[in-house]
Amino acid sequence: MIKGVHSIFMTTDAPATRDFFRDVLGFDSFDSEEDYPVMLVPEGELSFHPAPGPGYHVSLYCDDIQATMADLISKGVVFTREVEDKGFGYTTAFMAPGGLEIELYQPARGENHDHEAHA
Repeated sequence: MIKGVHSIFMTTDAPATRDFFRDVLGFDSFDSEEDYPVMLVPEGELSFHPAPGPGYHVSLYCDDIQATMADLISKGVVFTREVEDKGFGYTTAFMAPGGLEIELYQPARGENHDHEAHA
């Protein structure tokens, strides 16, 4: 039985990126046998959208994009895009070590991202 999703961010500075996810974003982690700490994400989703070719898109989501941005900015995080209302929700992006630009997403009001409610 499938238990979840394992995702990998390719980065030019894996140790700094892992420290950022642990120390700045607050993700718990454990050490794997390969000496790569694995970040434990609180919940996750998969969605499938039509596109002209194969690809992927990863974003982190939150309940309040402005409050989350303020918290991350207070920790030195640099945002690379203004908040945009996409209709389905609000998006912005920030930089993580290793050259990673990561999207931050707040679902539109009324979207239910409460995983307990879907269980």
